Amino acid sequence: MRRKILRFACTLAGFSIVLTALFIHLTMYWDYAETMKRNLVIEAGYAGAAIEMAGPGYLASLGQTAQSGGFSTRITLIAPDGRVLFDSSAGAESMENHLLRREIQEAAETGTGEETRFSQTMRKQTYYYAVKLADGNILRTAKTTDSILISLVRPIIVTIVIAIIIFTAAVSISSGVTGKIAESINRLNLDSPESNDAYEELSPLLTRMKKQNETIALQMAEQRRQQLQFTAITNNMREGLVILDQNALILSCNRSALKLLDVHLENIENQNALVIRRDEAFRRVVEQAAAGAAGEVLLSSRERHLRVFANPVVDNGTILGAVLVILDVTEQEDREKLRREFSANVSHELKTPLMSISGYAEIMAEGLAKPEDTGRFARNIYTEAQRLITLIGDILLLSRLDERNELPLDNVDLLALTRTVLDRIKGAAAERGLRVRLDGEEAVITGIRHILDEVIYNLLDNAVKYNRQNGEIRVSITKTGDEIEFAVADTGIGIAPSEQGRIFERFYRVDKSRGKAAAGGTGLGLSIVKHGAALHNARVEVQSDGISGSRFSLRFKAGPAL
Repeated sequence: MRRKILRFACTLAGFSIVLTALFIHLTMYWDYAETMKRNLVIEAGYAGAAIEMAGPGYLASLGQTAQSGGFSTRITLIAPDGRVLFDSSAGAESMENHLLRREIQEAAETGTGEETRFSQTMRKQTYYYAVKLADGNILRTAKTTDSILISLVRPIIVTIVIAIIIFTAAVSISSGVTGKIAESINRLNLDSPESNDAYEELSPLLTRMKKQNETIALQMAEQRRQQLQFTAITNNMREGLVILDQNALILSCNRSALKLLDVHLENIENQNALVIRRDEAFRRVVEQAAAGAAGEVLLSSRERHLRVFANPVVDNGTILGAVLVILDVTEQEDREKLRREFSANVSHELKTPLMSISGYAEIMAEGLAKPEDTGRFARNIYTEAQRLITLIGDILLLSRLDERNELPLDNVDLLALTRTVLDRIKGAAAERGLRVRLDGEEAVITGIRHILDEVIYNLLDNAVKYNRQNGEIRVSITKTGDEIEFAVADTGIGIAPSEQGRIFERFYRVDKSRGKAAAGGTGLGLSIVKHGAALHNARVEVQSDGISGSRFSLRFKAGPAL
C-alpha cells in the first residue's frame, strides 16, 4: 500500500507540474500575442494619422529609423492596385504585388484586415494588420514572433530544473506523509477498533471493522458451541462415526470408531480413511461411497464383529463426502451362531431319546418283544421320556433367562436355599458314597428364588455326577467385604484348563468318554448357571487343574443383587 500511495503521489506531482508549466506558458503566449495585436492596431493608427498629416516625408524618416534598428514594427504602404509603395524592411520596387493578400483584401473591402502567417523556413509566425487610408492607399503594420512550439521549447530547461526540484520535494514530502499514514495504520488495534486514535477518515472503516469483529465473534462462538455439541454427541455414541470428504480424507472420527477399529493414532484428521482399516472389504465400501453409492460390509475378527454402513453425502448432484457408521454386532453375531448351534444340538439331543422311544414302542407294537422284556422296554421308554422332559424344561428355562422377562423378586437366604437343594440330591450322593459338607453363614440377597434354586441345583448335581466314587463335595458361603461368595468344590475328574473357557456353552460336555447316558445330563446345566448368575449380576469363576476335582464359585454383590 505504501508503494502504491507513493507512486500515485509522484505521478500526480509530475502530471501536475507538466500541466501547470504548459498552462502558464500558453497563457503567457496568448497574453503576449493579444498585447502585440493591440499595439499593432495602435501603431497603425498613429502611422496613418502621421502620413495623412505629414505626407510621404514621414515614411522616409520612418524608413531611416527602421534601418538603424530603432523600430521593430514593419510598416508597408500599398496602393489600391496592390503595388508596394513603401516598406520599412525592404525595397518597395523589388516586392511582389500584394493585392491578393488576405489582410489587404479585407482592408480594401471593410477598412481593416488582419492575418497570421507561419513561416516553415524561419519557424516563426507574423501577424499582419492593415487599415485603409483616406486617399485609398492601405497601410499595413506587421510584427514577427516565435511559434507556440518554439516558445514552449525555449524555456524547457528551466521548466525541467524546476520540475526536478518540485518532484524531489514532492517525493520527499509524499514519502514522509505516506510513512506516517502507513505507521498509523500499522499501529491500529484491529481487535478493538474503537480504541484507536487514528485519522478521522478511518473512522467509518474502524466502525465497520468493530461491527464485523462482533459479527465474527458471535459466529465463532456459535460455531464453537455447535462443534462442542457435535463432539459431545458423537463421542458419547456407542456407534462409531467417521466423516470423510470427497477424497476419502478423514474430517471427523469419534472415540467409539477408534475403539471399535482398535486404532491408536493421534491427529487422525486429514488422513486417508485406509489408515484406520486396510481390509479389502473396507476399502471397497469406502470407494463405493466416495463414488456416490451406499454400501455395507461385515468386518470380522476373532474378538469382534463390526458392521460398517457407508453412505455418500450428495448436494445437488455433487458428492461432498461420505459418512461411515460402525456398529458392534459381536453379540448379535455370537447369538446367531449360538442359535444355529443350539438348534443343531437340540435337534440332536431330542433325536436320540425319541429314536430310542420309537424303537422300543415299535418292537412292542409289532409284538416282537418277549413277555419278560416288556417291563424292561417300558422302563427304558419311561427313562427316555423323563430325559426329554428334563431337556425341554432346561431349554424353556434358558429361553426365559435369555428373554430376561420381569420375574418376581424376593429376599433369598443362600444358606437356607442350599440346604433345601442338598436335601434333593442327598439320595444320589449317597448312592455314590459321596460326603457332602456345608459351611457358611446366613447370606441374604434380593433375587429370583426359583432361578437361584436352579443355579445351585445344577452346580451340586454336576458335583455329584462328575465326582469320584466315595469322593467329597464341599459347599461354602462366605462374606468378603461387599461380596458374598457361594462355592461348590468336588474331588471329581476335573476340567482341563484348555476346556474351561467352553464349559458354559450349551450342550458342551467335558467327560466325553463317559457319554451323556453315563453322566445323565442334558449338557445345559452350566449354561443355566452362567445365565442365572448374569441375571443376578454375579461373576462365575472356575478353578481346576484337570486332575483333582473342580471348584465353581458365584460372587454376588452384598445387598440387592438386581
